[in-house]
This record gives sequence, C-alpha cells and structure tokens, in this order.
Amino acid sequence: MENWFVINKGADFYGIGERFRISPVLARLIRNREVVGDESIDRYLNGGMECLYDPHLLKDADLFCEKLSNAVDCGKKIRIIGDYDIDGIMSTYILYQGIRRVGGTVDFNIPDRITDGYGLNEELIRRAAGDGIEVIVTCDNGISAIKEIALARELGMSVLVTDHHEIPYQEENGTRIYQKSEAEAIVNPKQPDCKYPFSGLCGAAVAWKVLLILYEKCGIASEEADVFLENVAFATVGDVMDLTDENRILVREGLKRIHCTSNVGMRALICKNHLDPAQISAYHFGYVLGPCINASGRLDTAKLALNLFLEEDAPAASAMAEELTKLNAMRKDMTAEGVLLARAVVEAGNAGEKVYVIFLPEVHESLAGIIAGRIREAYNRPTFVLTRAEDGVKGSGRSIEGYSMYDELCKCSELFTKFGGHPMAAGLSMPEESVDAFREKINICCELTEADFIPKIKIDIPMPAGYPDVALVQELTRLEPYGKGNPKPLFADRDLGIRQAAVVGKNKNVLKLVLKTGRNESVCAVYFGDVAAWISYYKEKYGSDELDKAFSGQENRIRLSVVYDPQINRYRGTETVELVIRSYR
Repeated sequence: MENWFVINKGADFYGIGERFRISPVLARLIRNREVVGDESIDRYLNGGMECLYDPHLLKDADLFCEKLSNAVDCGKKIRIIGDYDIDGIMSTYILYQGIRRVGGTVDFNIPDRITDGYGLNEELIRRAAGDGIEVIVTCDNGISAIKEIALARELGMSVLVTDHHEIPYQEENGTRIYQKSEAEAIVNPKQPDCKYPFSGLCGAAVAWKVLLILYEKCGIASEEADVFLENVAFATVGDVMDLTDENRILVREGLKRIHCTSNVGMRALICKNHLDPAQISAYHFGYVLGPCINASGRLDTAKLALNLFLEEDAPAASAMAEELTKLNAMRKDMTAEGVLLARAVVEAGNAGEKVYVIFLPEVHESLAGIIAGRIREAYNRPTFVLTRAEDGVKGSGRSIEGYSMYDELCKCSELFTKFGGHPMAAGLSMPEESVDAFREKINICCELTEADFIPKIKIDIPMPAGYPDVALVQELTRLEPYGKGNPKPLFADRDLGIRQAAVVGKNKNVLKLVLKTGRNESVCAVYFGDVAAWISYYKEKYGSDELDKAFSGQENRIRLSVVYDPQINRYRGTETVELVIRSYR
C-alpha cells in the first residue's frame, strides 16, 4: 500500500526558465525542492566555493583554533579521538593531516566498536592521560560526553570538541535545558546560540571548517585545505546528510576533486571496486565505496580504513583496499542473515506496535543499524535493532519521516546507560533487563497514526511516458548530486499498455517492458524491484492469460500506472531514453 501524491508548488516556471536559461520542467523541479528566489536558485544551479559560509561564524571556532595553535606552539601532545564510521574516519583524517601540517605533535585514536563503543569513554580518557596526552580533540563525537570530559579536565587535559550531533538536553516543565560539558571550546553548528547559517553539516565538514581557520591563523593558504573536500563530500553522503544548501556545494566540489584524486588510498579503493575515478558520483559514495569504509569499523578496526587514506605506497594501499572490499562482502552476507531473523520477529508479532524494537542477541552488534534500516524500509515503521554486547545491550535505530528518534529516546532516557543521534537515526546502550520496558515505553510515547505508516511516493510532475527525450534527461543532471534532501526527480503516467514484457538478466531479476502510451507511442522501461511480486500483482488483477499475452508480445488488456525516472540508454553509439519504474499500480 502506498500513497501517491503530486508535489504542487506554485511559481512562474516560464519566467524562472527564461531568467536562468532552463526549461520550465527544471524550474518546477527546483521549486519542488523548496528552492525559492533568484538568489537561491542561482546558488542551487551554479553555487561554487565562493558561496560557502564563513567558518568564523561557527560558535567557538576562533577560540578552538586559538587554543589549538597555542598547543602546537608549545609542543603539547595532541590526540584526536574520532568515530568508527565514515564520517568519524574522514573527520579524523582531515584534522590529523591538518594539525601535522601546522607542526603539531599529534596522534589519533578511533574507538573500537565492540570494546569501546561510540565516542569518548573513561577508558579512552585514562589511556590518553597515561600516554602523556595534554590536549584531546574530538571529531564526530564529544557533544554528549559530559562526564568523560569532566574526567579529562580532572586529569589535567584540555578538551576541544568538534561535532555535529544533537545537543543533549533535559526537559523541565516543557522547557528544554541544554547540557554543556567543560570542554574549552565546542564547535557544533547545532548549538542553540551558534550563528552559523546552516546546521546540517556532517562531522567532517565541521572539522574542515575549523581547519580553514587554523591554516589562516598559522599563515597557510586556505586553498591548501581544498584537498580535503573529497573527504568532506565522502562523509556528507556516507553519513546521509541532507544534500541541501551548503552540503550540496561541498559534495559537488568534492566530486570534482575526487575525479582526479591524488590520494593513493582513495584511488586503490576505487580501483578495487572496478570503478573509474572520473565517473564517481554521490551514488558510489553512498552505496559502493562508503560501505567498504564502514565495514572496517563494523567487523575489524576503523583504523584500517583511516590508514588506507594515510598510506602513500601504492602496493600497500592496494592490499588494504582489497581487505576492506572483502570485509564489506562478508558484512553483506551477515546482514542478509540478520534481516531474515528480524523479519521473523516482526511477522510473529513480537517487535512492537508503532515502533519496532527487535532484540537479536546473537547478531553482530555492528550490523544493528543496517538491519534496522532494512526493516524500516520493508515495513515503514521506526525500527530499533538491539544486540547483546559485553556490557549489556547495544542498539541502533532508523526512523521514518515525522518521527524524531533522538527526541523520542529522550523520553526514555532513564532506561539507557548511553544514547545519542539524529532525528532519523540513533544509537543506545542499556541493561538487558530494560529491553521489554523500552519496547513498551517507546510505543506508549509514540504519537504516530496509522496514516503515518503508509509509504508516501512524492511525484514531481505527472508527465506522459513518451515526453522525456535525451535533451531533457541531460538537463536533469543539473539537479545532481542526488541524495537525502535532494532526491532524483520522479514522474508519473497512467493507463499505459504493455506491448512486450520479458524477464532478463543473469539471475532473471530484471523486468524489461515496452509500454504503449495513450498516443500509441512505444516506450522502453525497466524494473529492478521484486519481479515476482510484479508478476503476482498483475496476474491477480488481470489473470494469467492476459499476463501470458504480454510476455509473448500479443495484444492484452493490462493497463498500468507507473512512477518513473528517465535515463539515457547507450547502445552501440546510439542514445535512447528508457524509463526506470520505481512504483506501479
């Protein structure tokens, strides 16, 4: 069951088209993405480095760099503590290379997912003190480490925080009281009193912004820091940040640089995944290269991925990249098994009502977030997957539109030993005996209605299937990079016939169609989803005989409506338009 609806935003599309030399179709698509006003449209279409916001606007950024440059000048030992996902790894890489560039005595530590857990903990703090560390710099974590930072200060260390996660708070009489640690400087655009114009940066972007100021303070040209834009873009997509406003520019600029990257490790990873650096897109960041980086933190140590980007020897980098690729393949197999177990819990009615809380004791704890995401996609419910850990239970959650996971966890905070995250994703730890209480309370607090659980398909424009041509599809590339907050445009048409149907592909998992439009045009289409479900749906609706006729190329009664996006199919030097079917009725 899905709700299809057309995004109906008003504007003078022809006027916008004339002013920006684009088609009215593209003008409407831009308006659908809430880009309003000539200045914003120009920034969306053409924004480059000159449109990035001033890093000095970040609260505490100047103080942070003053403290850090003083530490460098005094020869103090600095340790960066990052995180084990792609954003934490890229953040650590940027700061480590940047602090080395200004002459700092610096090392890094990335927590082990199993033994350390997320972010700062007492053991990491005491370990740093024992190693003679004088300054701890966090990246992609630290905003919630109130007690841990207090311990670091007691042990005589300074702490400088860069983060992008939600600010922890307690609610008193309906008012949020935000918590703040004893860190000497905290750079996080989500702080309520931060004047930075855009709060949606990932951790690596925050680290890069700080580095720009540090370079400036140390007399180094800021252009030197541009080499890290590919890492910022990688993390922005990999951490599933909204590709809007400044993030859109950062990813676009980062992609330009990765197409000719000089980083030996990055080139090795691209090569091991049989890709061409010049063809890398945001898709490859999110679904091919990114999972390889995350696999290291899930099944081994994230230091392996970080060392890949630090490696300057090509054969050594190639071996590391191969190991990461193999780890990702192993992760895929383990994830598939975990998803089957989670679905069995849901189908048995033991996951919860509005919010699923699925306890899978034997599943590797690093896979909880991926499995939660798959269950969320399958059932359109906010989903937490919990696994048994050394010190109780750990879990990850993935949310749906309209349900802020972090805010809802705040309502159950007494059950957790640790938690944090975003509106759309969160992590937590708790005693095992609290699992049932958590499932009960998170559901009691949930205000979602049944209507919220029906997937919504947002159609940009109802467009006849025969309308898109090669020129239009090429123009649509101006909307890239696609991702969260800037989705690939979707179109829809109804009452289409089938001239020919065929199941193709090595695994017989691709449906190829020749559709017949109301104007008797023939349009090629392809469907990569569940082909068996597609066949079952139309068999039930029209009968086996009509379906058999469609597959044998005979006249038949089948009529379908589709949501699609058009793509260019290149074959033997010829370019034609093919529709990729995303949903059907």
